[in-house]
Amino acid sequence: MSTSASQIHTDSDRENVIEVRGLVNRFGENLVHDDLDLDVRRGEILGVVGGSGTGKSVLLRSIVGLLKPTAGDISLFGQPQAQVLAEYEQGKNIRYGVMFQDGALFSSLTVRENIKLAISEHFDISDDLLHPLSCMKISLVGLPAHSATLYPSSLSGGMRKRAGLARALAMEPELLFLDEPTAGLDPVSADGIDQLLRTLRDTLGLTVFLVTHDLDTLHAICDRIAVLAEHKVLTVGPLDEVAQYDHPWVQEYFSGPRGRIVTSQYTDA
Repeated sequence: MSTSASQIHTDSDRENVIEVRGLVNRFGENLVHDDLDLDVRRGEILGVVGGSGTGKSVLLRSIVGLLKPTAGDISLFGQPQAQVLAEYEQGKNIRYGVMFQDGALFSSLTVRENIKLAISEHFDISDDLLHPLSCMKISLVGLPAHSATLYPSSLSGGMRKRAGLARALAMEPELLFLDEPTAGLDPVSADGIDQLLRTLRDTLGLTVFLVTHDLDTLHAICDRIAVLAEHKVLTVGPLDEVAQYDHPWVQEYFSGPRGRIVTSQYTDA
């Protein structure tokens, strides 16, 4: 774990931006979550990990309102989820942004048009203002200016991720949801995304809910790790503590061959 993240963001008394209580998600006979509880603290980067089928993305979609849980309560910013979602739909109080896997950009729109659309969906703003606003977001995520006129098919994997992030940041949210932001990237591009996320968190005061399988990301930028297993959050805490949790999947993930290699890189550094 990075020194800055672990030293600056460890106060357990901070406000919970997300609170999940008793969450149940069931699809037919398939039980995904059962009485799941989770808190996400203001200003932290929380990494959510788990084996295939443990419902990491299902949890994210439940929190942002794209999936109605079978049971349970969710609050955002100390308010009932339904109230926050209603304000979001009405464009009254856009407090969170979402980046799905591979950016999920509209293929028929340029990068700049994708960002403009994210803003114009909620506000009636002239193009004279939309243009500089979208260019500012493009610059914010480290994309070159010329990428504004490119279509997603012309972007590299890393550029698509950054463009998706720019769109998620279009409304200047306090809370950012990211689904596998480094998946499919080469190590250099993945590291660039990690460093960008840490910089954005520190400079913009963001809270980040991050679904990932990337051990490097967990070490580099996450303040706490939540492990999904057995239909619930099995354990949550700083990486060093979570890695010691006595569970077969946790031990294989953090202490297996790949886990030992990654850990040694950060320990040696």
